[in-house]
Amino acid sequence: SPPGLLLLTSFLLHVKEDRASPTRLVCDSRLIQKYIVEAKDMETRVGQCQALPVLSCPAVLPLVDFTFQQWKSKLNETKRREILCDLALLVGAVVGAQGQVSEECGARQLSQLYRHANSFFLLLQTFSWEAGHWEPSCSPHSMEQTHITSIFLTYRQLVQGKLRFFFEDLAKVLCK
Repeated sequence: SPPGLLLLTSFLLHVKEDRASPTRLVCDSRLIQKYIVEAKDMETRVGQCQALPVLSCPAVLPLVDFTFQQWKSKLNETKRREILCDLALLVGAVVGAQGQVSEECGARQLSQLYRHANSFFLLLQTFSWEAGHWEPSCSPHSMEQTHITSIFLTYRQLVQGKLRFFFEDLAKVLCK
């Protein structure tokens, strides 16, 4: 899809040769604002879909709320790993919901959400401050939800919160 592909492409085109860093995404705050608006739009559009089923197999969603003081005290690598865990759980919830939604509007919105969330997931795996790569052995705090709209709410909160603040923190380091 163009939005997910655009995100990944814009990131890959602006990776520094000597050290992987999402310079354009981080340094141009208009991009993260664009993704926040898109997350809000997806949430609104799925809310307008007719006859969305209640999920028979609940979606396991990350709890993405946080206190700003706790967030500020974490290292950037810790923040990145935490967001990766949240995104991994979120992408899994989307995949699970996709298997339960046959209605066209809901299925279309879930596909778009999958592309966006997975693009951020892939993007955040491409850079690291520590040796080694991210391992899928995290256990974020989670909750079970049976309403599809909860998946979109969680994604919007993640983009609007942790991702935005993470990119702002990286900008202080990378955009001097």
